[in-house]
Amino acid sequence: MDFSNSTTSVSQVPETRFEFYSDGVLAAAFAILAFISANRMLSSRSHVGSETTVVTAFYTLILLTASLRTIWFTIPGTTWSPYYTPVAVMAYDPDHPYWVLQFVEILLVGTGSLCLFSIFILILVYWADILKKYFYPGARRSKPMITFLVLVAVLLVIQMLNATLFLFRDYSSECMMLVNSVTLSLVSIVIIIEITIFSHRFRTVLKTLGDINQISTESQVKRIVWITVTGNLFFFLRAFLETMFATLLVVYFGKHERAHEAFSHSVWDAYILLKHWSELAILGLMLFILQRNFSSNEVEAAGQYVSKHGYEAVSETDQGGCDPSAYGPSPSTS
Repeated sequence: MDFSNSTTSVSQVPETRFEFYSDGVLAAAFAILAFISANRMLSSRSHVGSETTVVTAFYTLILLTASLRTIWFTIPGTTWSPYYTPVAVMAYDPDHPYWVLQFVEILLVGTGSLCLFSIFILILVYWADILKKYFYPGARRSKPMITFLVLVAVLLVIQMLNATLFLFRDYSSECMMLVNSVTLSLVSIVIIIEITIFSHRFRTVLKTLGDINQISTESQVKRIVWITVTGNLFFFLRAFLETMFATLLVVYFGKHERAHEAFSHSVWDAYILLKHWSELAILGLMLFILQRNFSSNEVEAAGQYVSKHGYEAVSETDQGGCDPSAYGPSPSTS
C-alpha cells in the first residue's frame, strides 16, 4: 500500500503556536517525572531485599517512559517532518527524504508506550503470582520476572516486525502507526479485564484475612478500589483513543485513499493532549503510591502495585499456604 503520492495535500501545515507551547509544557512535565523517578530509583537501589528489586524495576520503567516522552516533546514536531499531523511516507522514497526521521519518531513514541505498558504488565504478573499463592497454595509458580520478560518480548517482537515490514516497503509509515495503535488498544482491553479480576480477588483475600484476625481491612480495600478505578479509567481512555485513531485511518483511506486527511490539527491536538496528559496522571499516581511507607504486616502492599513489601510476603520459600496460623495475629501474608 503506497500512500506516498497522497502526502502533499495542501491541508497540511507546519506546527501551530499552540502545538509548540503545548509540547513544551508536556516536555517539562515529563522531565519532572523523570527526575523524581531517577532519584527514587537511586534511593531504592541502596536497600536490599526482593521487594527492593521490584520497586526499582517500577522506578526504572517510569524513568524510561518519562525520559522518552521528554525527548519526543522537546524536539519540535517539524523536525521529524515538514508537517505536524501524521503523513504517510514509504521507506527509501527519494521524494520524501524525511522518511528516516519519521521512522525514528514512530519508534521513539512506540518504545515509550511499550515502557509505559510494561509497568502495568509487571504489576499484573506479580499480582497473579501473589494470588496464585493464596488460591492455589500447592501449585507450582513460575518466576514472575521471567513471565514479565517473556510478555514484554512478545510486544517487542511485534514492534520489530512492524518496523521490518515498513523498511521492506510492504506498507507506509501510517500503516506502521496503525499496527501500533491496534496493538495498544488490544493490550489496554486485556489489562482492564485483568486488573478488574485481580482487584476483586485481592479484596476477597483482604476481607478473609480481616475476618480471620478480627481486624478491619476497610482502608486497604478502599485503596485497592481506588487503584482499580483509576487504572481502568486510564486504559479505557487509551483503548478508546487508539481505537478511534485506527478507525479514522481505515475509514479515510477507504473513502479517499488519503488516510492522512483524517487528522486535522484540532483532531490531532485533542488526541495528543488526552493521550499524554492521561499518561502523566497515571505515572504521577504511581509515584505517589510507591513513595508511601507501609508496615510489613500490610497485605495491602501487594494490592498497591506490589509496593515495598508486597512480594516479600509471598516469597518462593514460603510454603505456609493459606493456613491462618501462617499469618500471625494481623492480616499479614508474611
